[in-house]
Amino acid sequence: MATIQKRAGRDGKTSYRVQVRLKGFEPETASFERLTDAKEWATKTEADMRAGRHFGQSKRHTFNELADEYQTHAKDPDRLIYWRGVFGSDLLDSITPARISKERDKLLSEETQNFATPATGDPDADARRTKGKRTGATVNRYLAALSSCLAYGVKTLEWIERNPCERIKKPAESKGRVRFLSDDERERILNACRPHSELYLAVMLSLTTGARKAEIMSLRWGQINFTRQIITLSKTKNGETRSIPLVGEAFTLLQERAKVRSLTDDRIFPPTSKAKKGEYLDLETTWRAALRTAAITDFHWHDLRHTAASYLTMSGVSLVEVAKVLGHRTLAMVARYSHLSDEHIVATGEKLAARLGVGK
Repeated sequence: MATIQKRAGRDGKTSYRVQVRLKGFEPETASFERLTDAKEWATKTEADMRAGRHFGQSKRHTFNELADEYQTHAKDPDRLIYWRGVFGSDLLDSITPARISKERDKLLSEETQNFATPATGDPDADARRTKGKRTGATVNRYLAALSSCLAYGVKTLEWIERNPCERIKKPAESKGRVRFLSDDERERILNACRPHSELYLAVMLSLTTGARKAEIMSLRWGQINFTRQIITLSKTKNGETRSIPLVGEAFTLLQERAKVRSLTDDRIFPPTSKAKKGEYLDLETTWRAALRTAAITDFHWHDLRHTAASYLTMSGVSLVEVAKVLGHRTLAMVARYSHLSDEHIVATGEKLAARLGVGK
């Protein structure tokens, strides 16, 4: 039920204070200069309450409270922690598109811990390198984490009427880096890695499966099926379980490693005794040394994944199949490799022309 009180201000102007009280809801109050506006608001608010469309709770719950409820569903908990630091104790109704846009621009302008250019090997030149800034793709991942949390507040908790992230313009993303090993580079890096058994196995697995570094390094023996020659990945970036092939030399090396596996630790790449708190073996120093030995520049571990995808594409494997192997939900992420399949596309077209009877 709504009550309206007429009030006279010190300046002589009249205002109307409305309070809507309905069983099961917190009282809602607002003030208006015109009586007609007060009555319309009271009628609409009471109707929304009865129909379950009223979101006055956005004025009573903070972002931290929402994040607490959403925490167990978060696919990107680290970025959720970031947004807690930004909005924290702020009420949900104060998180507006304008504020989020401001935070988006801040994310784009801040320097990261990574350098803008790769190391050259010259100590003086490398000392003058500047720090890089976040890419549009990275900022979009931050916005996606925030949007997922706010969407939970809309759909599940019904604390918010509308997700403010829906009105935010996302930064443009580049087509993505495509750096892959040439045949000569592949031979050089494998030769440089071969003396280090753990590194060689990890690199071979990365090249033959296209899996991400964390997916390879965190492998456990329970994920390996030697009979079916399949590795099952459960903790993937997109949260979906997928299978990857275990073939060639990677299969042989893993079989040999299984013969001397630890009986107390099921990790394939357990950390050293000096780094017991690590989740898996740290190969960064050995990897960097191998790159220097092989004289390969501007190359990251993640580029092994690009190499696998590029080789598959150049071998005539469709982008749909490549996306399935890499674990991408859409073709947009593998579209960067499409130019590598031009010869295969021509060959496919020639087959079609021949079938139609209009070939050469």
